[in-house]
Amino acid sequence: MSLAKMPDQRPQSPEPHKKNLLNNKILKSIMKSRWYPGIIQVPVLFVFSLIVFELIAGPSAAHDNFGTAGTWVLWWPIIPIAFLFLGRFWCAICPFGTISDWVQRFVGNNRTVPKFLKKYGIWIIDITFILITWSDHTFGVVENPRGSGFLLLLLTTGVIASGAFFERRTWCRYVCFLGGLSGNYSRSGCLELHSTPEKCAKCTTQSCYKGTEKVAGCPMFEFPRSMDSMARCNLCANCIKACPNDSIQLSPRIPTKGLWFIRRPKFEESFLAIVIMGIVFVQNITMLEVWGNILTKLENFVGTTNYFVTFTITFLIAMAIPVFALFGSSYAAKLANKRSIVENFARFGYALIPLDLAGHIAHNLFHLLAEGKSVIFTFMGLFGMNVHDQSTALVSESTIQILQFALIALGTFGSLYTAHRIAKDNFEVEGKTRGSFLPYAVLTLIFGALNIYFFTLPMAMRM
Repeated sequence: MSLAKMPDQRPQSPEPHKKNLLNNKILKSIMKSRWYPGIIQVPVLFVFSLIVFELIAGPSAAHDNFGTAGTWVLWWPIIPIAFLFLGRFWCAICPFGTISDWVQRFVGNNRTVPKFLKKYGIWIIDITFILITWSDHTFGVVENPRGSGFLLLLLTTGVIASGAFFERRTWCRYVCFLGGLSGNYSRSGCLELHSTPEKCAKCTTQSCYKGTEKVAGCPMFEFPRSMDSMARCNLCANCIKACPNDSIQLSPRIPTKGLWFIRRPKFEESFLAIVIMGIVFVQNITMLEVWGNILTKLENFVGTTNYFVTFTITFLIAMAIPVFALFGSSYAAKLANKRSIVENFARFGYALIPLDLAGHIAHNLFHLLAEGKSVIFTFMGLFGMNVHDQSTALVSESTIQILQFALIALGTFGSLYTAHRIAKDNFEVEGKTRGSFLPYAVLTLIFGALNIYFFTLPMAMRM
């Protein structure tokens, strides 16, 4: 739910001295080219098709399947890093988005997005993300190439249906679970696309949103003039191509800055942020070597060896603890700033995104660096070459652990500073900055310490 009655925060508008990356003639010519982003979409779609084919028709053992290695050892660990440095650029070249564009071009009805999706899209994304994570562990999607292939085909079916019936990238904006994840992470990223206010004030065409005869409108339903977040911009450059006044700018920014001055905090977006924290905990716990002992104790406690039951209990607890912890911090903040618990939850939940991102990258860094060579080995296997007796590690586990600790430290600092900036921006005038900030500082430090502890324990391989 959007907190419409909450006072608006300062818009994330660009300062006049911000560097415009589009002043670089080469970069600007690339983004204004009719070949961008299509020239990248086509090879990405080809690789995606190869991966899906391998998952469905390739070796049944994950250890031997290039689709599994390409998806879960290479792409999944790299994608949150891309969100940090390039925002939602992946969404511009994502095969799902490409398929949606093509379907829409040839058979699309371009119907208006249903009000239900506009109102509850974020909740659909939240629930889908939770269910996919739960089903992964319950039914072994990652460890089973066929399961991964079925998941991708199921998502492709949804994309095709959306492209056939609804306008623009309805799926990407309102349904895609990865879009929700990328939207949250991109808020704390290093890039910001924005317009030049004085130029937009004189514009009557609105080409950046509506498009022109040669360029489609914004596929993500964004209007650059009023856009205050990178959560839904996929850097497709349609607005750059269409703008008649050369108003659009692309600027670097300090990581996390996009989280400091959110004008309309949404409870459901903060809920996704805290749920991701729980999901990272689940991913860590179930891949630790001590998970077997924990599972045995849980089985003895509940009186069943049914993994469906025991993992579901674990999963629900792991989801619930961070959510209730954030509610607790919001109650403590309420005592200081006199805002409602829900309002504090919505406003300060964004502060946890940097630690979310750091935890996500740190967890998957183990798979990327400890199993990275499996991508090469399984690709060679496509041509009949067998090299599985070699180590898949790119670096030592001690090096990986140091990198994980550094990432969690940076994420913790980012979340602490973000919470401080949110508190200062909203409550400094009332003298309630410290009381509003401290509950979230304590919560962030606890979550940071838990992440550090998990990464001190041995982790199991995926491949």
